[in-house]
Formats: sequence, structure tokens, C-alpha cells
Amino acid sequence: MEDRDWERLEEADYLFRKMVRRFVKERDRITVEGISLPGMLILHKIIREGEQRLGDLAEQLDFTSGAITALSDKLEKGGYTMRRRKEDDRRTVVLDVTDKGRAMYEHNSNVGVMCITLLFDGFTEEELLLQSRFYERIIANLEGFSGTLLELAEQNAKTPATPDPEQKRTRPAKMSNYLSY
Repeated sequence: MEDRDWERLEEADYLFRKMVRRFVKERDRITVEGISLPGMLILHKIIREGEQRLGDLAEQLDFTSGAITALSDKLEKGGYTMRRRKEDDRRTVVLDVTDKGRAMYEHNSNVGVMCITLLFDGFTEEELLLQSRFYERIIANLEGFSGTLLELAEQNAKTPATPDPEQKRTRPAKMSNYLSY
């Protein structure tokens, strides 16, 4: 791999991570009637698809089970949702929206519209299609990401600190212009 190709990869990595951090930082500043934007996502999903198991919400919204539990606790405490056991399987607990939650979400549905508008305003249809393809590819590339890196770190821990001159380099030795890991 040539130095300039590696530099493009580093730049893309840096900008991607910066975008994700900035989005999370901005998103976490926003509450709607005491509910965070991720809480609004939960309400939206329940309103659109009906009651949900917490584990299913975590998987479908890409949240940890701890995050879903904390968000659900806040929604329930505010009277926007309620947990209940399914009648046909008492072990299964589902989260459902209350009338208060439905009314609050519908009254504030313009927040979600504005969020999308602020993020993607000014892009052409073609640019939006390209972005979607890029995001899909990154999502696919993330499959096994943590496992692969953990395996590499484990292998590194077993290897002597002095690199073997025969060992293949995975990137150029040139100093980077971008903050890296």
C-alpha cells in the first residue's frame, strides 16, 4: 500500500470517528420533555411496531442491554411507557407505550424530522444514495470488528516486543498527520 493511499485511509478513519463523536456529543445534549433522543427512538419503535422486548430493542437499535434498561427506566418513571409480562409467557417482559407517551411523541415528532433535516440538508439525491451505500459497507465491515482486533491484541501479547524483520508490515512506517489509536 502506498503512503498516500494509507494517508487517505487515515484521513477517512479520523473524520469518521470525529463525526461519530460529534454526533453523540450533540445528541446527548438534547432532551425532549426530559427524554433523550435515544429514548425518543424507543418510543417511535414501540408506536410504529407495538410492544417490544427489551432485548429486541437493544439488538435492533444497537444499544447495550444496560443502556436499554436505563432508558426504559427513565421512560417508565416519566409515565411514557410501562413494562408488563406477557400473558402467554410470564417470563417475557415487554415495554409498551402509554397514552402519555404516545401524545408526547406525536407532539414532538417534528424533532426527529428536524434532526434528519439538519444532518442531511443540502445533499443531492445522488449524494444521499452514495452515503447510504458507504454506511452499508462500513456496517458490513464492522461485522467481526471487535473479535478480529481482540484476537490481534492477544497475538501481540504473546509475541516478543522486538518485531521480527521478516514480519509483514500492515501499514507504512511514515509519521501520521492524523490522530490514530
